[in-house]
Amino acid sequence: MGSMEVPSQSSDTIKVPTSHYEFGANFLDPKLMLVGRVLTDGRLNARVKCDLTDNLTLKVNAQLTNEPHFSQGMFNFDYKGSDFRTQFQIGNNAFYGANYIQSVTPNLSLGSEVFWLGHQRKSGIGFAARYNTEKMVATGQVASTGVVALSYVQKVSEKVSLASDFMYNQTTRDVTASFGYDYILRQCRLRGKIDSNGVVSSFLEERLNMGVNFILSAEVDHRKKDYKFGFGMTVGE
Repeated sequence: MGSMEVPSQSSDTIKVPTSHYEFGANFLDPKLMLVGRVLTDGRLNARVKCDLTDNLTLKVNAQLTNEPHFSQGMFNFDYKGSDFRTQFQIGNNAFYGANYIQSVTPNLSLGSEVFWLGHQRKSGIGFAARYNTEKMVATGQVASTGVVALSYVQKVSEKVSLASDFMYNQTTRDVTASFGYDYILRQCRLRGKIDSNGVVSSFLEERLNMGVNFILSAEVDHRKKDYKFGFGMTVGE
């Protein structure tokens, strides 16, 4: 629930209240996972994860809409080796991608990624690094598209974790940094973040009973004066 800007002939910004309802269903099996979401505007989001073998996994992500040419689909084939992981992607609009990450040491992993978007005749290549210990995880990514992304997660205690990330887009000259937290209490879990654009968001998940969770979420954008609030309930483990 929140507000939405509408076009206006005057210089004043007109906001009208809006709300969306989403219904979801999950099916979980040791080798098969089905997740579906239906929104009030007619969009259907679906995810499928199927373990073909002990090392090979098929993932399908799809978003179907009533608007022409806006539906999307993606097939991922993931292979996990003893010290490496690789993935091959096929999507609509003639999208093809592949990535590979190799464990160099027990704490350091290096990887690369390539993609080709035939509909727009665009291609790119990227490189990534990941360093982790029992208390922290640090990652870095750089791509030929001009995107640089850095992230850092620190585990303060068994119940508290802090995180920060930084992203720079050379094409649009956009720079975004954010700071987040994750606090696990006895009956609930509280997560939130604040970024350099002045957006503050929080997410509270409380366990009401065995298999029943109540969810509250809020997002405040001080710069655009956008305020959103949502609630939900999850039934089942």
